[in-house]
Amino acid sequence: MTARIIDGNALSAQVRGEIAERAAALTARGVQPCLAVILVGGDPASAVYVRNKVAGCEKAGIRSLRFDYPETAAQDEVMARLAELNADPSVHGILVQLPLPKHLDETAVLEAIDIKKDVDGFHAENVGRLSQNREAFIPCTPHGVMKMLESTGTPVQGAEAVVIGRSNIVGKPMAMLLTNAGATVTVCHSKTKDLDFHTRRADILVAAIGKPRFVTGDMVKPGATVIDVGINRLQDGPDAGKLCGDVDFDSAKTVAGAITPVPGGVGPMTITMLLENTVISAERAAGK
Repeated sequence: MTARIIDGNALSAQVRGEIAERAAALTARGVQPCLAVILVGGDPASAVYVRNKVAGCEKAGIRSLRFDYPETAAQDEVMARLAELNADPSVHGILVQLPLPKHLDETAVLEAIDIKKDVDGFHAENVGRLSQNREAFIPCTPHGVMKMLESTGTPVQGAEAVVIGRSNIVGKPMAMLLTNAGATVTVCHSKTKDLDFHTRRADILVAAIGKPRFVTGDMVKPGATVIDVGINRLQDGPDAGKLCGDVDFDSAKTVAGAITPVPGGVGPMTITMLLENTVISAERAAGK
């Protein structure tokens, strides 16, 4: 058996087309969706992510504002900028690229973003609303995963779902979304005993731990849907320099029923859901 490949690029293109139509309709009414992005420091990966987000905005008809600060930026500088953006009615989404330099209080920065503009879904109030299955901005990567499951017709209600990883950005909100959708969810992590026992029961297996090719085919239930959130660059061996996920794709695809590749799987959907959240915020501001 060879698993069906869940094409994140194709799904992303489809969803972005719908987003562009919604953005154009808003702009025609005099409300152009706008995303403000703050980047502190010169981390190369963060710079690439921000560049891709700005490019995605441009293609979707969303106005973008970018604010770059040096590694030595003071907390007060960043907080003052957030206050300005919160007060600007033409700005509908605010994103602070993580991670921040260690001298900055990340929690305080994220909590300073207006929850109505928190398109990353990281503010504690949005997290709390998500846990109660209320209207909230959903963190973009887990939101993209749910879109992928929906696109494949994967049954979630009543399914056994296992999430490997408990980060605030992916693992925890992913578990909440699956729970809200009616799955029975197990969250595994570095302290989990007998991880294979849990993963082999999973109808839906989400890997988000940042360990290259950690999940192998013998850890996968036959016919399961495997979602690989990991993006790792290999350091050694014949594949050095190549990107891979947290799942050993070659062995897992012979067991799974459906699987996401890396690259070209979950990654494209993350920015897509950021764009959708920005348009949703603009629609709410426009009273739609």
